Amino acid sequence: MSTLYIVATPIGNLEDISFRAIRTLREVTLIAAEDTRKTKRLLAHYDIKTPLTSYHEHNKLVKLDYILNRTENEDTALVSNAGMPGISDPGYELIIAATQRNITVVPIPGPSAVTTALVISGLPTDKFIYIGFFPHKSSGRQHILESISNEQNTIVALESPHRLPAALNDMLLILGDRRLTICRELTKIHEEVFRGTISLAIKHFKEPRGEFTLVIEGKKQNKPKLTEEIEERLRNMRISGATAKETIAKIAEETSLPKKEIYQAWLKQ
Repeated sequence: MSTLYIVATPIGNLEDISFRAIRTLREVTLIAAEDTRKTKRLLAHYDIKTPLTSYHEHNKLVKLDYILNRTENEDTALVSNAGMPGISDPGYELIIAATQRNITVVPIPGPSAVTTALVISGLPTDKFIYIGFFPHKSSGRQHILESISNEQNTIVALESPHRLPAALNDMLLILGDRRLTICRELTKIHEEVFRGTISLAIKHFKEPRGEFTLVIEGKKQNKPKLTEEIEERLRNMRISGATAKETIAKIAEETSLPKKEIYQAWLKQ
């Protein structure tokens, strides 16, 4: 049984491709490409002569058997226009079908607009969710935004230039004026990184051009406050004979207040 390689390609700058990806694309006998014209430019740049076949959103189901039949006897590769195939690009159905036929699927990692934008955003990177492209219509877009409005982790999304203004207006309406970073044309000549708020982004991107990756601040947690009721509870527990350790642990569990803050209130009493 041969291998289907899932090969990441540059999101802009052709120098971002890995040595392993170049070698793989040279060694396979067929490359399934989202757009053969764009992939030809990449292959020509690295003098790769491997034959191409198209595999895109409109023919991905029709082409499945042809690519899988070839892969049963030969090594093949899947590439998208940019980044990792299967991430908001064709690839998912082919990968699933290959695994069902017990064909070995091997990833060749590389550039990704999602992680590239995230790490330069200035927003938390330890936890994030990726929602891909927003729906085309405002009603669908607002439905998605409503579903993530309480998400506390950083949110990463993609958007096309002609829908960006409408998407930003829906974001302001549903999410409020949060911080966000908008990356345009990542790794390309006209790369731009905008950091600010949604309202400022609306003013900035009047006539947007290029490809956009949006990194949006998650919903901020309401910080608990030390209220008169909590101070009264402290007094009552102290009068009842509870120790500082017991009281602080109990109040912290009930209110999510920092133990240090509760301890300071205890000392004041």
